[in-house]
Amino acid sequence: MNEEQKQKYYEKYQQAKQKGTKFFPDVIYKDTLMMLAIFVALVMLATFVGVANEPKADPSDSAYIPRPEWYFLFLFEMLKYFPGRLEWIGTFVIPSLAVAALFLLPFIDRNPYRHFSKRRFALSFMSLIVIGMVALTLMAVASTPPQEETATLAATLPEQILAGQDLYSIHCVECHGADGEGGEIKGVEGLEGYILKPINTQDEMYTRTDETFFEIISFGQPNLGMPPFGKAYGGELGVSDIEAIVTFMRYTWDDRAEIPEEVTRASAIPALGPDEVPSYEVHIAPIVKRYCLSCHRPGKKNNNYLMRDYQEIMESGDHAPNVIAGDLNNNLYRMINREEIEAGGPMPPTRALPPEIIDLFRRWIEGGAPNTAAEAAAASPPGAPAVPTLPAPGGVITSTITVSPTLPITGTATTP
Repeated sequence: MNEEQKQKYYEKYQQAKQKGTKFFPDVIYKDTLMMLAIFVALVMLATFVGVANEPKADPSDSAYIPRPEWYFLFLFEMLKYFPGRLEWIGTFVIPSLAVAALFLLPFIDRNPYRHFSKRRFALSFMSLIVIGMVALTLMAVASTPPQEETATLAATLPEQILAGQDLYSIHCVECHGADGEGGEIKGVEGLEGYILKPINTQDEMYTRTDETFFEIISFGQPNLGMPPFGKAYGGELGVSDIEAIVTFMRYTWDDRAEIPEEVTRASAIPALGPDEVPSYEVHIAPIVKRYCLSCHRPGKKNNNYLMRDYQEIMESGDHAPNVIAGDLNNNLYRMINREEIEAGGPMPPTRALPPEIIDLFRRWIEGGAPNTAAEAAAASPPGAPAVPTLPAPGGVITSTITVSPTLPITGTATTP
């Protein structure tokens, strides 16, 4: 910079200094406006966008794929080019050099000109860096597999209770019974004949905290034959899963808690008119999930009879078919009526199903064992009034059937 340029800049500086800008109130006022605008933007984002609904952090979840926030993804991707012993170059050397360059930039680039045409080298160099960061970010997004959600995502209390009910049906019913009634365990290797006390009583619900129930489910009770279910101890349930089961137990069996009306509605099976035919998807599937699925799934002693969906119920098993449409002399119906036959013994093993549920199975089989509500409606006598079933969570109508008093498939807690 020659003397003439220095003089021009000095004159401009003196003019600006004479005019001046007061820190108070001018600068303070501008900063306050900007802070207010940012605050309003954050409030709007929190109100209308919210935070992503994700399960609680679980250190024992080996399926979790660690990744940084989006603005650090380029560094995350860059580490792939420095594997093994070279990792320290990508994690320490390069970031440190970049930060040092920013500090030294005023001393390195002393070009007095501001117009981009006279700063081609600096702008080109910076453009390459920005392009590289954007490219690495896009590569990281494209190459990182999506995170599989392995835990329960329940934002509201009713959702958490219903999620806990499903998890309890799968993991706990086999030993503790569908309603926590306990009793003699049958068909569970290592626990055959063991008598379990009920867990749905005041003695249990009044004297044990949610934290105690959580630890029992997570760690198990090895001396009593209960395996651990928490991932931290070799089980398959995450933190949110176990919390959902505890919430279900508390609101279902503790008479000091009032179960939300949404749960009662969502857990009720619509009853039938005198001549209507039940369907698998509306009537039978919830019953099977609650009373049967804990035993009739892969890895259990069940004569290979699986009941996860309609196809398995109709076709699977060593003594298939266990359900024959229109024929009540089939294996499933005889076993739920407590008969001992070649295909198996009374089901469920611990106690009989309620009579109204057995009657539902009878009418379903006699009506041709329809899968969908539409098939059941076609098999029902014409002219029956169609009324929407009780909505599932979220207000989704699952089918159209005639509604009379409902059959609850979950216990309900009442206020004292």
